[in-house]
This record gives sequence, C-alpha cells and structure tokens, in this order.
Amino acid sequence: GFVIMVITAMIDYRYWGALSTVLFLITFGSLALLFLVGGALFGSSRWFTVGPILIQPSELAKITIILILANFFSQKIDDIKKPRVIIQSLGITFLIVFWIILQPDLSTSIVILVIWFALLWAAGLDLKMLAIAGGAGAVIMAIGLPLMLLNYDPTNTDSLIKPYQLERIINFLFPEEGASYGASYNVQQALISIGDGGWFGQGYGSGSQVQLRFLKVRHSDFIFSALSEEFGLMGALMVIGTLAFIVARCLRAARISSDTFGALIAYGAATLITFQTIVNVGMNLNLLPVTGLTLPFVSYGGSSLMTLFIAIGLVESVVLRHKDLEF
Repeated sequence: GFVIMVITAMIDYRYWGALSTVLFLITFGSLALLFLVGGALFGSSRWFTVGPILIQPSELAKITIILILANFFSQKIDDIKKPRVIIQSLGITFLIVFWIILQPDLSTSIVILVIWFALLWAAGLDLKMLAIAGGAGAVIMAIGLPLMLLNYDPTNTDSLIKPYQLERIINFLFPEEGASYGASYNVQQALISIGDGGWFGQGYGSGSQVQLRFLKVRHSDFIFSALSEEFGLMGALMVIGTLAFIVARCLRAARISSDTFGALIAYGAATLITFQTIVNVGMNLNLLPVTGLTLPFVSYGGSSLMTLFIAIGLVESVVLRHKDLEF
C-alpha cells in the first residue's frame, strides 16, 4: 500500500485529468463485464478472481469517479450553476452506479453518490440548489423505498432489493431483543463488545467477545467494536482522531492546491474517508443500519486498502505540486 501511495504521489495528478475518459471506459467496462460473467465464472458478482487474489472493481471505481468528476467540474467551473452541467455530472455518476447496484452493492453506490454531491458543492453550487437537489432526492427515496418494499418478493432472486438488505432495514427500525442469530444478534454483540472495553480495554488479543467469537465479522464490518473491546475508549478515540487528522490534512491540501482539479481531488478523498468512517462507526454503535462499508485503513479488504492508499497518493501529488519549484 505504501509503495502504491508513493508511486501515485510521484505521478503528476494533472495527467489523470487527461486520462479521465480512458479511466471511465475501463471502469465502466470492468463493472459491466463483472455483472455479465462474474456470477457464472467466479461465483460472485462483486469480485474478479486472479489466482489467490480477489479484485473488487467497485472499490477502484471510487477513485475513478473522484478523478472524472474533479476533471469535469474543473472544466465547467464557470457554468457549475447551470442545470445542464448538474444533470451531465449526475448522468456520468449513474453510468458507474448502475452496474454497482446490480451486483448488488448498495453501500458503495451510496458512497459514490455522496462523493458526487460533495464535489458538486465544493465546485461552487450554491446552497439553494443543493437544498433543491437534496429535497428531490429525499422525495425519490420516500416514494421509491416503500414501493420497493411493497413489491418485494423473497422468491425472486432478481428482485431489486435483496433479502439481506431488507433484513438490515427491518432489524434497524424494529430490533429484536435477545436475538440469538442474524443481524440483530451481531449488533447486540457489537454493543456488548464496546461496553466491555471500558476506558482502556481488555488488552490486545484478550477481548472475550472477540476471542471467543461471540462478535461476528470482527475483521471487517465490526472491527471498530473489536478494537474498542481490546483497546477501550481511549484506543477507539485514537483511531478516530487519526482518521480525523488525515481528513484535516486532505482538506488542507485542497485549500493550498494550485488549481481546481487538484482541490477537488483532495476534497473527494476527504469525503470518501469521512463518510466511510461515520457509517462504519455509526453501525457499530447501532446509530445506522449495518452496511458493508469498511473502516478506512483498519478493516480487512485488499481492494479497499489499495483504494484508500491511492487516494492519499493523489492528495500527496497535489501537495507536492501546489507551487512551482524555486531555485
């Protein structure tokens, strides 16, 4: 990861703007290919299997969408308030999101839409139009979600909403007390693990909930609960504080960038890390529904880790070139 970060930082980030169309076509093609042949050849519609390595294109799509939208908005910066530009940017985003939703991977789709919204705001769209766009999105969700639930058919494997997704929503809204299995059980064990950590934790490798395997999916979805039990409140705050520091440095990079393209890349990286941290910690605390989003730089997942290191490498590239070299 560090090697990839250094290599990315060494490459002038402005080259990626010239290659944004190529990156879009590669990402679009890989996601489409994965959906069309992934289930039949690889047993999954989210990963390509290359020997012992699993590659998840939807994770790399997060970087692609940051570069594509940053380049698009930087070229249209004077027309950012025109509805035509907003619709074009949303269309570009949906061409990527469409294939990710079909995998299905709703959480990654939401991340990409959040990145689009954040970059649109960072590019200069005023709050009035943002409020209108947010209101339109809320209306669509308010109408679309009940319709999906009413038309849900558990026997139909091609249904837009999947059984596990519906289960997560129901368990969040109407949690089952004392559940001995399923999503409710996992959330209950996550809360117990966090409470069991106290101020300074049970010690590395000594958390009873983690080591006795009461806490499930402790390497990815609920890793925040695992580290909270073994390192306590202080350890959890150190992790959150470190991620907050990284986000702050990304925002600083955006502020000192020599051009709009670089600034938007840094804003996109900050948005990616911030949103995934909030969602992952929130679901561990039962404040948000359970999703598959990783805790940045902490959760298991090679594709996710590489994506985040590439993002930081891009931010470093922006910082390294924020002003001309002086001799």
